[in-house]
Amino acid sequence: MAKVLCVLYDDPAGGYPTAYPRDNVPKLKKYPNGQTLPTPSAIDFRPGDLLGCVSGELGLRKFLEARGHTLVVTSDKDGANSTFDRELPDADVVISQPFWPAYLTAERIARAPKLKLAITAGIGSDHVDLQAAMDRNITVAEVTYCNSISVSEHVMMMILSLVRNYIPSYQQVVAGGWNIADCAARSYDLEGMQVGTVAAGRIGLAVLRRLKPFDVGLHYFDRHRLPKEVETELNVTFHPSVEDMVKVCDVVTINAPLHPETENLFDDAMIARMKRGAYLVNTARGKICNRDAVARALKSGQLAGYAGDVWFPQPAPQDHPWRSMPHHGMTPHTSGTSLSAQARYAAGTREILECWLDGRPMREEYLIVADGKLAGAGAHSYSPGDATKGSDEAARFRG
Repeated sequence: MAKVLCVLYDDPAGGYPTAYPRDNVPKLKKYPNGQTLPTPSAIDFRPGDLLGCVSGELGLRKFLEARGHTLVVTSDKDGANSTFDRELPDADVVISQPFWPAYLTAERIARAPKLKLAITAGIGSDHVDLQAAMDRNITVAEVTYCNSISVSEHVMMMILSLVRNYIPSYQQVVAGGWNIADCAARSYDLEGMQVGTVAAGRIGLAVLRRLKPFDVGLHYFDRHRLPKEVETELNVTFHPSVEDMVKVCDVVTINAPLHPETENLFDDAMIARMKRGAYLVNTARGKICNRDAVARALKSGQLAGYAGDVWFPQPAPQDHPWRSMPHHGMTPHTSGTSLSAQARYAAGTREILECWLDGRPMREEYLIVADGKLAGAGAHSYSPGDATKGSDEAARFRG
C-alpha cells in the first residue's frame, strides 16, 4: 500500500465554505489544442467546490482509502520541523501545488528513499529539483493545460489593471474619495501599444489570442517558433531574443517555465533595455525576475508598473519588497487556482494516481521526468538543473 503526502494551502480564514457564489461551473469538453480534459474513472467532489485547500483534499481521500492507501494532507511545509518533513521519509508519492509549493530539494529527496512519484496539482514543476529527480529515477508529472486558460485570463486582467491604473482608482472609492485627476494621472489606453510575451506556449499563445482584439502590436520570443500560419493569423512578430523584443514593447508579459536558463532573466540589465515607463507582468515564476531589480525600476520610473502573482519563495516573507514597492498589482499565487481550474487539476491528479497505482502508462503530455530523463511536456519546457535553491526563506513567513 502507498503513502500519499499531499501539501495544500490553508483553509479560508473564516472556515471551509458551506455555500458558493455560483451553483456550478461551465463544463468543458476539450482544451483549445484539442487535448481532452482529465479522464479519471470517477471523481468524489462537486466541480466548483474549493478543492485546493487542506479540507478540500483535492477530493482524493475516499478514492485512496477505499483502495487501502494512506493520505496525509497538510499545509505545514517549511522548516526542519514541518509536518511535510516529518512525513516525507516514508512517503511513496508527494502531491503539491505551484500556489503553495512543497519544495522538493535535493536534500529532501535524499531523505525520502521510498519516493517514486511527485505530482504537481496544476502546471509548473520547478518546485521539484528536476535534476535530483532524474538522478533518483523519480517520476514527475503535472496536469498539463488544466489551468493555462485560467492564467491567461489573469494576465489580461493584470495588463489592463496596470495600464488603466485600476487599483488606485478602486482604492480611491474605498477610501471615500473622488479625485478623478489622481486616478487619471497614470491611466492610458492599451490600444495602439506594443505588447510582447516571453514564451508562446499554451499560456503565452492564449494571451496573444486574447490581446488581438485590443488592436495592439503583438510580439513574442520563444525557443520554439510558432507555425507560420499562426504568426500570420495573429499578425505577431517573432524576435530571436528576449533582448531584441523588450526594447520595442510597452507591455511585456512573462509566460515561460522556470529553469536555469530563465532564472533571473529580468535583472537590472534586461529591465534597462525596456522602454522607460513600460509595464511588466509575470504570472510565470517569481525567480524569472530579480526581486530587487524590479523594486528599483519601479522606484526610478524605468517601469511604470509591475504585476503578477508569482513570488519566490512561496509564500512570500512578510518583508518581501514586492509587497511594498510603488505601482504594483501583486496578488498571492491565485491565477491558476480558480474554482473552475481546481475541478480540472483535481481530476487530473486522480487520473495520474490511478495510472501509477494500476501500473498503466500516464499521458505523455503529463510527464515532466520519467525513466531518469526529461520527458513529455518536461522535455519541451525545461532544461536539466535545479531552480529551487533558497526556498528555505519561506519559513520566515510562518514565523
